[in-house]
Amino acid sequence: MKKIKLFFQKLIPFLKKRGIKGAVKKLLVKLHLVTEVSRVLEDYDFIVDETVVPLNQKEYDAHKEDEVKILNWIIPEMGKGSGGHLNIFRFISHLENMGFHSRIYLFKSPNYRDNKSVKEFLREHFPILDERVEAYWDVKCAKFAHATIATSWQTAYFVKNFNNTISKFYFVQDYEPFFYAHGSEYEFAKSTYTFNFRGITAGDWLKDKLASDFGMRTDSFGFSYDKELYTPLKKKNSTKRVFFYARPVTPRRDFELGLLALDLLCQKMPEVEVVFAGWDVSNFDIPFTHKNLGIVSVDQLSKVYSQCDLCLIISNTNLSLLPLEVMASNSVAVCSKGANSTWLVNEENSVLVEYDPRNIADTLEYYLTNPEKLKEIRKKGLEFARSTSWEAEAAKVADALMKGIAEDGK
Repeated sequence: MKKIKLFFQKLIPFLKKRGIKGAVKKLLVKLHLVTEVSRVLEDYDFIVDETVVPLNQKEYDAHKEDEVKILNWIIPEMGKGSGGHLNIFRFISHLENMGFHSRIYLFKSPNYRDNKSVKEFLREHFPILDERVEAYWDVKCAKFAHATIATSWQTAYFVKNFNNTISKFYFVQDYEPFFYAHGSEYEFAKSTYTFNFRGITAGDWLKDKLASDFGMRTDSFGFSYDKELYTPLKKKNSTKRVFFYARPVTPRRDFELGLLALDLLCQKMPEVEVVFAGWDVSNFDIPFTHKNLGIVSVDQLSKVYSQCDLCLIISNTNLSLLPLEVMASNSVAVCSKGANSTWLVNEENSVLVEYDPRNIADTLEYYLTNPEKLKEIRKKGLEFARSTSWEAEAAKVADALMKGIAEDGK
């Protein structure tokens, strides 16, 4: 460690001249060689920003009767392969084909300073996005639209002050206050549901929760899956195998709960092999037989799921797309009970468990030792997955947008 510190002490003047990169800076902070200044007021200034973007009457008059409705999508910083962004872009592309026209604007992004670089990033890492969609590096570029859509709690603060639009919507994929401990960010996120936006939610749990808790006007869409990526494959051998969506960095995915359950299972059934994917778990002491796949590319996931008898996917907030992708791959999803899950999954197409390690372990053991019952659920799950369609769900979003624009336009 002393040698590492000495090396960086000599290197720091050189790095400062050229700007210290993020990863290097984090390491220097940990070594106490560079002091990290906390900029709370700068990071959260948008919470108290009262700068209003007024209605542009000329733009409004020119476009209010347009047949093609313009949509402003305000999105947070995006990373490679972000699932939340992927889902947004999927719907944007379907809407483009349905006669809408979308513009994407980044909110408080530190990584982009021009529109060209944003477009290039999207083209490389999100090829699902329709080429006709416009993309802008900052919300200050935002122009009039028939509807302006917040896509995360941070972006909702901008939309609240953006009045150059007919309707304001909130594309809600999860209950974001639950991402945080009860503190400032919990309250910042929760407050956004009181901004009088029209909600378009991922599933009926969010639809009902936002309507009952905050009085929001809400419509919902369901889930489907990429039918080119996820296909039913036969299991190649008789090894009893359980997949676990392991995300220790994401508290709402219940990593500790799942790990305890799997340890109990493997004590009773040591022949079971556990497959971890979603994050690198090599730093964890795991005493039972397992494979650590880390972050798996999406084109390989279906193969992984299909070779597992059961796929454990616990969530304390809204479901992800994984249960349907597991079903479509000819495996069985094991999901936590509760309204946040059962709007999509049930005891016919999935296995449902309590938030309790012993209940999970006992349930997994039961189905691993009763293959005929598991076979029936697998069949029903595959049938259910095949009955879903992203086109049908996009049509629900289109209807909600048209309804809101028409009502607010009056």
